[in-house]
Amino acid sequence: MSQAAVSLVLGDKWRGRVSEATAQRVREAARDLGYRPNLAARNLRLGRTRTVLLVVPALTTEFFAGVYTGATRVAAEHGFGVVLYPSPEGIGPARDPFASAQAALDGVIASSMAADALTAIRGEALPLVMLDSDPAGSLGAATVNLDIADGVRQVAEHLLSLGHRRFLHLAADVPSWTFEVRARELAARLAGVPGTSVRTARSPISIEGAVAAAETALSGPGPRPTAVVCDDDQLAAGTYKAARRLGLRVPDDLSVTGLDDLALATAIDPELTTVRLDAELFGERGMAALLAVLQGREPEDGDIPVRLVVRGSTAPPGPR
Repeated sequence: MSQAAVSLVLGDKWRGRVSEATAQRVREAARDLGYRPNLAARNLRLGRTRTVLLVVPALTTEFFAGVYTGATRVAAEHGFGVVLYPSPEGIGPARDPFASAQAALDGVIASSMAADALTAIRGEALPLVMLDSDPAGSLGAATVNLDIADGVRQVAEHLLSLGHRRFLHLAADVPSWTFEVRARELAARLAGVPGTSVRTARSPISIEGAVAAAETALSGPGPRPTAVVCDDDQLAAGTYKAARRLGLRVPDDLSVTGLDDLALATAIDPELTTVRLDAELFGERGMAALLAVLQGREPEDGDIPVRLVVRGSTAPPGPR
């Protein structure tokens, strides 16, 4: 039979152009031979690859594993594959992830990238969705964010309601919009309460770095903070170790909060009061937004809600 006739049958476009008998013979031959259409060749002809690039800061963190899981779940439901690309320095830009892949991608989801990474992505003229990025300055076709500001407000209100007035903000030493939001919201919430003070110490996002930064900040001159607000659960775990070295008890002498709700939060003792971020939903929403962009639809609007989970690491401040 002709290639055209076989193509019409296997593409289910034969009716009115090929006889029923011929169509049946083609289907039987395909079944006997175990033939499957070459989807890659078909997509190439149509100018689509059904492949998305997900750029994340690191592969070693539980949070971004969840983002990847959520993104691939939605992608699979729509016949898309996801290629994962870590930015080697942890924040953007990744080292030219598009040089060899440009022709093999339909779009990009970029998570927690520094601003200079956006230029590289935009230069490839690929549909782009940004995660964890300033919507006012994003170059992406859509931006998907967790409501980090509300998470910080929940932390501040919780600690203030317990009676805390002297705070240490253990801030992630990463030039990223999401960490700028945390610092800005915390300062704004505490500034509205008379008699409240906050000092800031910066740390790389690691337990080891947090131990050193927290120990220095907590042993410095002046009244010791009674509560430490950490940008990340790893920083909170480092604060626990620093407190122990200084002879301080959590939460009797020092309340500690985190942000992420990683498995680590319930592995340390006492269990950590932290803000739960739904990483898988984050990835799902990011992929759904990109699919909407590819189909010419408006992505779902609104930040993803977050929730404070109160555990044993916070309590009213102890005796001065």
